[in-house]
Amino acid sequence: MAMHNPAHPGEILREDVLKPLGVSITSAAKSLGISRKTLSKIVNERGTITAEMAMRLELTFGKPKAEQWLRLQTAYDLFHVRAHETKLLSEIHALAA
Repeated sequence: MAMHNPAHPGEILREDVLKPLGVSITSAAKSLGISRKTLSKIVNERGTITAEMAMRLELTFGKPKAEQWLRLQTAYDLFHVRAHETKLLSEIHALAA
């Protein structure tokens, strides 16, 4: 079954968390204890949400929980890696069918 292209977690952070709260990237970065550049990369869909960042988001904004942020990032990453599955298959030697 083909999976749809999941949203980047940065889009969700931008649209579902920051915008409704009326919080700027600068203000949110300060609350998260990170640089504005780091947060900007995430909300502009060029950065990833690590386990530490997921915890920072949970502790700062409450919801979604860290596990949900990580599931969103994993779904996004896996979808994009699967797009190159044929190339990967040409580079590896599978030991299991």
